Amino acid sequence: MIVLGIVLIVLGLVLPALVPTFAFAHLLLVVGVILLVVGMILALLGSRGRAVGGRRHYY
Repeated sequence: MIVLGIVLIVLGLVLPALVPTFAFAHLLLVVGVILLVVGMILALLGSRGRAVGGRRHYY
């Protein structure tokens, strides 16, 4: 989720420079930031040993 968020942020910043008619750059940027924040929160909770999504471990 973190990697996807970073990729979407980069695409949201780079695509308007490459394709001037690209209208969804702002949407990619917003979704990327949301995914990055949620991924970081879940990673932080998982590293602290808290159960995330009802599971303590994923096998």
